[in-house]
Amino acid sequence: MKKVEIKTQITVFDDIQELSDLAKNLMNVAIEAKQNAYAPYSKFKVGAALLLENGTIVTGNNQENAAYPSGMCAERVAIWKASSEFPNEKILKLAISASSSSQILNEPVAPCGGCRQTLSEYELKQKDKIEVYFMGEIGKIIMTDSLLNLLPIAFDKSFL
Repeated sequence: MKKVEIKTQITVFDDIQELSDLAKNLMNVAIEAKQNAYAPYSKFKVGAALLLENGTIVTGNNQENAAYPSGMCAERVAIWKASSEFPNEKILKLAISASSSSQILNEPVAPCGGCRQTLSEYELKQKDKIEVYFMGEIGKIIMTDSLLNLLPIAFDKSFL
């Protein structure tokens, strides 16, 4: 037996003003996309914005359903939309913003496990890292240069 230590590195920004102009714009698009979320049950709205290699920004937001929890997360809505509309474009960056009507989210809200798995599939498929930024409603933003930093031992097609 041997123990293996897995390390990951993130960058923490105190607020949106510390981001580069490109990242700030992408996060603002995610914040705007969040407004169109359909979340009548959880009251938890999430917006996502993907920057593609061709400069296109693709958005998504969470979509709930009365057969709760059969809705879909913002990150997966955005990445599947990007893959459907721009199947040969690499995804460079992803920005995510979340808010709740029951409290002010002032800590970064990371992608759920299902979204991490889905996003990692696209990072592996394109053989290039996707830079990920995520925040709550206000405050700090976390950035990682690869989705696989959030899912270091990923399940992928090599196991199938």
